Amino acid sequence: MKGTHLGEFEEIILLAVAALQEDAYGLAIKREIEEQANRRVTISAVHAAANRLEDKGYLKAEFGEKSARRGGKRKKVYRVSLEGQYALRAAHELRQRMWRRISPSTFQIDLSW
Repeated sequence: MKGTHLGEFEEIILLAVAALQEDAYGLAIKREIEEQANRRVTISAVHAAANRLEDKGYLKAEFGEKSARRGGKRKKVYRVSLEGQYALRAAHELRQRMWRRISPSTFQIDLSW
């Protein structure tokens, strides 16, 4: 399907949302990626990717309650949609298929994880 390709950063966002479950909001997603991928990201990059994933139908979002701590603002909490789950599974299966095609003698390093 045109327009539904899952980019690497989008895949990482979806995985972070799935891992965080009900705590999947912008700043928590940013922290999860930085901790797990050892990769610095900006909050604006997280929001931009999350918006793209919403447009593709891979993420759903709901606003939480207002809080005084957040200056009366509400958190936008994400969850992976059914379509997003299928996209993640397809990406995982593709990577596994590609890895299986590589001969162990191709690399000089040990890839037996």
